[in-house]
Amino acid sequence: MSVSDPVATARAERPNAARIYDYLLGGKDNYDVDRVAAEKLLEMVPDASVACYDNRQFLGRAVRYLVGGTQPPVRQVIDIGSGLPTLGQVHSVAHLVAPDTKVVYVDYDPDVLEHSRRLLAGESNVVAVDRDLRQPEKILQDSRVLSLIDFRRPVAVLLVAVLHFIKDGDYPYAIVEDLKEAMAPGSYLVLSHVTGDNLTSDITTSVGKLYEGTTAPGTTRTRSEILRFFDGLELVPPGLVNVSEWRNDFMPEQPGRTIFYAGVGLKSLR
Repeated sequence: MSVSDPVATARAERPNAARIYDYLLGGKDNYDVDRVAAEKLLEMVPDASVACYDNRQFLGRAVRYLVGGTQPPVRQVIDIGSGLPTLGQVHSVAHLVAPDTKVVYVDYDPDVLEHSRRLLAGESNVVAVDRDLRQPEKILQDSRVLSLIDFRRPVAVLLVAVLHFIKDGDYPYAIVEDLKEAMAPGSYLVLSHVTGDNLTSDITTSVGKLYEGTTAPGTTRTRSEILRFFDGLELVPPGLVNVSEWRNDFMPEQPGRTIFYAGVGLKSLR
């Protein structure tokens, strides 16, 4: 990334959660300040980079399942908190299986939107929208979203590695309930979330303090707290599991500890 204007300079002075994630995935869309923060994270959680990679792989498997493995298959997807364009973009994965799949990316981070719109120039059936997950009603009513998504038909709502940036005071469960309410029967919720279940309280606190200095302070949640987001939905087997274990045909004999839980829920047709 080059810093060539005052706005970009200001962005580069504070670690950005999306750029930290990009660095952990081996991307190039990050600044020195992001790399420093990421390395501090790795000192505390050495397997964080592997966990982020596993999370990205889960996203790809979930999208392939939704557009190619369900009956009927899903042909419209909303990726909320999409992050910086990186390996295995949702529309690229979906269009390999079903080129007619409509994809909406939603994020409020200026860096994310700038890169996404540049990447998507000339793409059909794909749009990037600047909205905040903490205001789900504005996402659901956005004209750009509605130009591609028909909420009367099944839709996949992706909340992958984003809800841990929504603190309890911002009512994360109510946000997800609003999204589920808008989903037609036959729709799916795809979710992954950082957990502190396998971290010491000292490390969890230190990681929290590190992210307090970034653009998106976060919080960990337990498995039972994450499972609550699927209330009212039918969990697709194997349920809420270590992100590396969800429908993975190439599982290692000894999976690493769970840093992310992941699952997919169906809004029943019944």
